[in-house]
Amino acid sequence: MESKQDTSTVCLFDVDGTLTMPRQKIAPATENFLEKLKERVLVALVGGSDIGKIAEQMGGDDVHQRYNYVFSENGLMAFKDGKLIAQQNIQQFIGEETLQKLINFSLRYMSDLWLPCKRGTFVEFRSGMINLCPVGRSCSQAERLQFVEFDQKHNIRQNFVEALKKEFPASGLEFAIGGQISIDVFPTGWDKRFCLQFLQADSVKTIHFFGDKTDKGGNDHEIYEDNRTIGHRVSDPEDTVQQLTNLFFAH
Repeated sequence: MESKQDTSTVCLFDVDGTLTMPRQKIAPATENFLEKLKERVLVALVGGSDIGKIAEQMGGDDVHQRYNYVFSENGLMAFKDGKLIAQQNIQQFIGEETLQKLINFSLRYMSDLWLPCKRGTFVEFRSGMINLCPVGRSCSQAERLQFVEFDQKHNIRQNFVEALKKEFPASGLEFAIGGQISIDVFPTGWDKRFCLQFLQADSVKTIHFFGDKTDKGGNDHEIYEDNRTIGHRVSDPEDTVQQLTNLFFAH
């Protein structure tokens, strides 16, 4: 006898590093597993990236139709059952003056960094956040990995975050290390916890969150620690599937 879907429970997933390898497409085995999981519980995605990048990693432009909820940009663009239900705009929220001060400071700071390489798109403007990337988001996969290794040795992004916090102490902005190569900048409260309001509004009782950047300073930390979620720290998609198997398919 097949088990009925429990609509009071949701599994909420970070995308990059949790369901996919960083900036890679989801593996067919992981995608198939999520299909089976949807028979048991609600399945939701939350990522710092825009909906286009999430779609690219999660198997196509219909991603917002294939999962119960998709929260791009931490939920600042929120989809439920394939429909856009909410959207925020960082420019309107913080104002052009603060925005330009942030961008000007960041470009000056990054211009003084010496890295293994620099490519294009150092500041990416999203509807709900600013993404800062010292190496440049147009770097190749090999150049990305080169920066990752360099960053681990020299704390490039962590030092950048500290400089931003010092420069903008009362701006109402948060600075979080995101993914492998960048920093997310967003108004206080616009981290991944932002998406929880939509789940609570639908009377979801139990929220299992799975993420890989759960340490302090990582962009999964706040939602992982939030008392509204049951946090699960994972190391990669294989670990995610294993933990889900133990939770929902072991009996």
